[in-house]
Order: sequence, then C-alpha cells, then structure tokens
Amino acid sequence: MRILLAEDERSLSRAVIALLERNNYSADAVYDGEEALAYLEAGNYDALILDLMMPKVDGMTVLRRLWEAGNPIPVLILTAKSEVDDKVLGLDTGANDYLTKPFSTQELMARIRAMTRSQTGQISSRLTFGNITLDQTTFELSSPTGSFRLANKEFQMMELLLRNPKQLIPSERFLERIWGYDSDVELNVVWVYISYLRKKLTALRANIQIKVTRNAGYSLEVLP
Repeated sequence: MRILLAEDERSLSRAVIALLERNNYSADAVYDGEEALAYLEAGNYDALILDLMMPKVDGMTVLRRLWEAGNPIPVLILTAKSEVDDKVLGLDTGANDYLTKPFSTQELMARIRAMTRSQTGQISSRLTFGNITLDQTTFELSSPTGSFRLANKEFQMMELLLRNPKQLIPSERFLERIWGYDSDVELNVVWVYISYLRKKLTALRANIQIKVTRNAGYSLEVLP
C-alpha cells in the first residue's frame, strides 16, 4: 500500500515516513500543496496524509481540487489546527479523518488502517488465497505448516498479488506501486523479490504459485 505524505515540517515528515515504512507501507514525502497535487496526478497512491498549513497551495485547497477532480483517494488531515470549526471544515471539504498534532504514533497507524480499510471495503486484516494467508497487521505469511514474517517490500508485493489473484500484474506496476513512479530502481529488482516470495511459498507447502508470464508480468495462481 502506497501513501503520500504532504507535510512541510521536514523533521516531522522524516519521522512519519520512517514510521510508515516500519509498518510496511511505501511512502513518498512532499513539502507543499503544489507538489502534492503534482504527485497525486502522476502517481498511484492509496491514501494521502495532508497538513493544512503548507506553502504555495494550502491543504484545504488541495482537498477542494481533489474533490473537483473526482479523486476518491482517502485523506487524513494531520495538523496543529485543533478548533472544532477547522475539523468540521476539513471533513466537509472531503477529508476522511482529522488528527491533531501532537499525536500518538499508535493512533496515527490505527486511523490509517481504518481509513484504507473502509476505502477498499476490507473487513478482515487477513488476505487469503488457497492455503496461504497474509496477516496485514503482523506481516506474517502463513499456511497450515508454518509462517514467515515478511520484510517491507516482500509484504507489499505479496499484498498486491493477494488483492488481485489470477490477474496478470506487470513488473512496471510493482515498481510504480512499491518503489514509486520516479524511482531509478531497475526492473529486475521485481524478479529478485518475486524469487524470495516463491521460495517462501515452497517452504510453506503452498497450493498456490506465483506464475511468470514472459515479457508480461506475474500472477497468483492455484497449483495444477
């Protein structure tokens, strides 16, 4: 899952990005509203964490432009503005949630999970296909024979595969969703992580496999 953080206080931005990555999210940081809109137009994000008081274009204007463009991305406002009127205005303008600074890191992560869960219609924290389950809270990939705790990129790739079983996913989509559209990572890094996941599935005696379609991509399929 990929998140965009729009926050002009750079020390806080670095701390939130580190927190998100520790919790197996991919995250990009921008420092003004104009840059946020550009990234949202060019990138593929699952959620936006948005400060209200930013240079160039303020957060409320970003919200309005997203609404005008019909962009359904879930938005969590993260701001020092704590007045009830500010909260009401933010929520009425299109935000899904509103968290004031200073904040608890546990509460921030819980609100992100709740916001993205309601957006995708997800009820359980677990994704299952065949005899394999991915717990999105503990990052464990498991079967009746055992489990592995996945590293950040492994988790995100497996999550994308399990959200789209039997669908062909091009390497370019993995790069865009997990490393970012402006990343200079080589395409073959996708294969490296796919090979890690295939070895884990074999060790777990999975009845599913990651199928490779040459020059096309990867799909999660039931073993014949």
